[in-house]
Amino acid sequence: MGVKRKSTLREYAEAFALAIVLALTIRTFVVQAFKIPSGSMIPTLSIGDHILVNKFLYGIKLPFTDAIIVPVSSPRHGDIIVFKYPEDESKDFIKRVVGTPGDVVEVRNKEVYVNGARVDDPRVQHTDREIQPNKRDHFGPVTVPPGSYFVMGDNRDQSLDSRFWGFVKENKIRGKAFLIYWSWDGADTWVRWNRIGRVIR
Repeated sequence: MGVKRKSTLREYAEAFALAIVLALTIRTFVVQAFKIPSGSMIPTLSIGDHILVNKFLYGIKLPFTDAIIVPVSSPRHGDIIVFKYPEDESKDFIKRVVGTPGDVVEVRNKEVYVNGARVDDPRVQHTDREIQPNKRDHFGPVTVPPGSYFVMGDNRDQSLDSRFWGFVKENKIRGKAFLIYWSWDGADTWVRWNRIGRVIR
C-alpha cells in the first residue's frame, strides 16, 4: 500500500507553524533579545548594544504571568539582570545586582558598602567628582527584604536605580544578560564590530 504524500503547501504550513511554536517557546522560557536604550550601564553596556538574556537561569515562569513555577537559581552579587521597572512595569530596566536578600546596603560618599564591607568594583565608573548631599552619593543603610534585590547601574552618577525607587522583586526579573549579539552606534551609524559577541560580565 502506498504512502500518501502531503501537499507542498501543507508541508510549508506545518514547518512554519512549528517554527513559530519553537520561537515563542524559546522567547518565553529560554532566551530573549533586548536593546540598551540608555547609558546607565556604561562602560559595561553602551547605548545601541543588542543583548541576549537567559530567562531560564532564575526559574521557569507560568506563561504570561510573573509566577515562578520551577525555581532554578537566584541572582548573585554582580549579575546583570533585566527586570520590570517597579514604577512602570511596561518598561524593562537593566542593572547590576549589588544586594541580595538579607544584605545591608549603604552608600557613603559614592562608595558602596555591603554588610559593612566596601565593594570595590572595577566595572563601575563615576563621571561627577562632586559629592552631592542626596541619595545618589549618600544612601541607607537599608536591609534587602526577602525575595528582593538592590540593583545599581555601573554608570553610578547617571543611573536611576534602587537608590531612588527601591528594590526589585525576584518574580519581576526577566533574566540575566549574557551576550552582546549586535551593537550599533546611532550617532554616526557605524556597527561596533569589536562589541559583537562580547560576553557580559
